[in-house]
Amino acid sequence: MDLSTTCLCLIYGILLAGSACGLQITSTGPTTIEKASGETVKLDCEFSLATDDSGPLDIDWSLQPSDNQKEEKVVIVYSGDRAFEHYYEPLKGRVHFNSPDPKTGDASMNIMGLKATDTGTYQCKVKKVPGIGSRKFLLTVMVRPSKPRCHAEGQTQVGKDMMLRCSSVEGTQPLQYIWERTTGNKLLPPLAILDSVGGTLTLKNATEVASGTYRCLAKNRVGTEECMVVVNVTQPPNTAGVIAAAVISVLLLLILLALIVFCCCRARQKKKYEKEIAYEIREDVPPPKSRVSTARSFTSVGSQRSSLGSMSPSNLHEYTKKSEYDKIPSEEYERPPSHAPIPPPSRMAGPNLSRMGAIPVMIPAQNRDGSIV
Repeated sequence: MDLSTTCLCLIYGILLAGSACGLQITSTGPTTIEKASGETVKLDCEFSLATDDSGPLDIDWSLQPSDNQKEEKVVIVYSGDRAFEHYYEPLKGRVHFNSPDPKTGDASMNIMGLKATDTGTYQCKVKKVPGIGSRKFLLTVMVRPSKPRCHAEGQTQVGKDMMLRCSSVEGTQPLQYIWERTTGNKLLPPLAILDSVGGTLTLKNATEVASGTYRCLAKNRVGTEECMVVVNVTQPPNTAGVIAAAVISVLLLLILLALIVFCCCRARQKKKYEKEIAYEIREDVPPPKSRVSTARSFTSVGSQRSSLGSMSPSNLHEYTKKSEYDKIPSEEYERPPSHAPIPPPSRMAGPNLSRMGAIPVMIPAQNRDGSIV
């Protein structure tokens, strides 16, 4: 091969991956790949060498920038019969050559534990002078839908509208939500409205037939997750009965309070009446006469008798008036409050009268005809 042919093959080798005049990329698999996060992807880059490719073998993988103003990032390199796999920090420890000896014709690269940030355009370039070959891959790492959450909103009563909601927090768009019924005839109610993008299922004018278990499927191109919700449509409560029961309960409570207040007032009046009766009884009981007054009354009676005995018929009239005058206070002050009979005065000894403050009086003796001796 002359110099002009070699240069021509070199130019075509750069523009077209592989050529009849040297190194060729033999992989024919898809170059647009979609994978889920956490999975492993293999980017195929197998090659064949020509007899004229006698230079050293160099293989390098690079991440092409989305902006042409930025530089490409070298991911992994094979040069001088040695692999270097720690060039790109975000893929460190997760990327390596598929073959332990790439010079045998397999320059494929494996990426493990894919992440959403691994999305991009990767290029495989194989060089063995004078041959050059390359291949590009568009890798899209998608996130599977997370476990969705299902719940019902609205009143689960006959004749009311209710809505079933389903939502996944994570997941690469576009996400699609599919509702299906798992019990009964497994058909959605006739008036059900499904929103596959928003993840809602609206049950218009719900009936008891709409009761059952519903399942929501959240899916995208790399995975599917599901959740369940149970719907129980019931008859609305009897509003009139509830109001009547509430009114009756309030009335019974008021009656009970009235009875309690009445009993308290009755008990208080009864207690007050008992106190008044006891007070009246204490007022009706006559106070006991003092022994001094009794002694004095006996003394006055004796003195009156002695005076009567010594009086003549001429001053008897004056004594009668005096005795009547003295009798009036005695009747007013010594009459007991009640009509109970006054017990007769008891005989008391002289020493007892002296201790009670009585004054001893000498009563003169009288003979049979009344004259004082």
